[in-house]
Amino acid sequence: MNENIELLEYIYQNAEMGSFTLTTLINELQDKENKIKKIVEDEIKEYEKYLKNSKTLIEQSKYDLRETGMMSKMGASMGIKKETRSDNSDAAIAHMIIEGLTMGVVDISTKIKNYKDVADKKVISLAEDFLKFQEDEIERLKDFL
Repeated sequence: MNENIELLEYIYQNAEMGSFTLTTLINELQDKENKIKKIVEDEIKEYEKYLKNSKTLIEQSKYDLRETGMMSKMGASMGIKKETRSDNSDAAIAHMIIEGLTMGVVDISTKIKNYKDVADKKVISLAEDFLKFQEDEIERLKDFL
């Protein structure tokens, strides 16, 4: 697998998991009065944008995309449901999302550093935009802590 595909597939899978988990979270908060819901909905839209953009670039290279496994999604879904049932405060939700975003920031930063000299500039640019999105979301969510 070449570096472009590896990086694009990482962005795709991360965005797919982000969109899935946040959609699960929104569904859990459906009947609740959380102020954080608007930010979560905005994040879902952003993740879906990165999902679409990375998928388009992967398809242009005629590569068969590997999607996130159902077991990962089920585990994440069960974790979100468990966490929101024990504490669905905006602070607890922000903390949970920040933890996920922080893992994503560390992973994508490492990949950008490793591939910046060998991957296509368009792919690196998408990865850097994705990194900035995640960093910006962490800052937005800190207001809820």
